[in-house]
Amino acid sequence: MALYESGEMYLETIYILSQKSASVRSIDVGEYMGFSKPSVSRAVGLLKKDGYITTDKTGYISLTAAGEALAKRIYERHTVLTGLFVGLGVDQETAAEDACKIEHYISDKTFDAIKAHMKKYKKQ
Repeated sequence: MALYESGEMYLETIYILSQKSASVRSIDVGEYMGFSKPSVSRAVGLLKKDGYITTDKTGYISLTAAGEALAKRIYERHTVLTGLFVGLGVDQETAAEDACKIEHYISDKTFDAIKAHMKKYKKQ
């Protein structure tokens, strides 16, 4: 299933929030992302339909195995790219913003090459 950038952003947000708290609700996602309740509700419905998340009867959101795997991949891209840009001298805020834009479009091949380069560079 192909997921658009917005869906990936929601998954990443749910992942980040789930690392900070055992329970994640739509309202938490909306507050974190600065999105309206209807926007979050629509996204949650789509992610649920596609099998990336589940919700319980009280409205708490959980990532499925597929959702968590994708969210971790996106979050890793974000953190690695942010670190790369900061290492190049970009300020933290700009680095994070640019990483957020790139993380959804960079190929696995290029990202893996960046990670390998950074690992090699850290050893020196």
